[in-house]
Amino acid sequence: MDIALVVIGLLFCLLGIIGSFLPVLPGPFTSWIGLLILHFTDAVPQNWTFLGVTLAIAILVWVLDYIVPALGTKKFGGTKYGMIGSSLGLIVGIIFMGPLGIIIGPFAGAFLGEFIRDSSETSKALKAAFGSFIGFLAGTFLKFIVSLVFIWFYFIKVSENWEALF
Repeated sequence: MDIALVVIGLLFCLLGIIGSFLPVLPGPFTSWIGLLILHFTDAVPQNWTFLGVTLAIAILVWVLDYIVPALGTKKFGGTKYGMIGSSLGLIVGIIFMGPLGIIIGPFAGAFLGEFIRDSSETSKALKAAFGSFIGFLAGTFLKFIVSLVFIWFYFIKVSENWEALF
């Protein structure tokens, strides 16, 4: 049973890394579930402090993921239209363009959102779209780094308890 839990935990950690780029999956939180599953094995001792701290980090990153793109848009002069357009653009971009849509979608969506709000201010719409794009990249980078750290913790825990697991 321990081997199955180790494999399932690893799959969740890997899924968390993928989730760092896809808005459907909360990347760090999914990776954290992998750490939690690993701690349910008989070989890895349950460390509730470790799990609590990593959960707090996962939740903080999840909250920041909604705040950082909005701050980027606002910093560059965007409005709610740009923020909503960025989110919708990300979803539409992924559906129709695949991985490339992750980059192009938020930018195009923020631009269209600002352009719909005021079509006479094309340069302002471009500036807000750029801010949304920078915010999106910052949030994605943060999720990716935290997910990588979580999978690193996973491998450390497995290596520390290798003898008991196998």
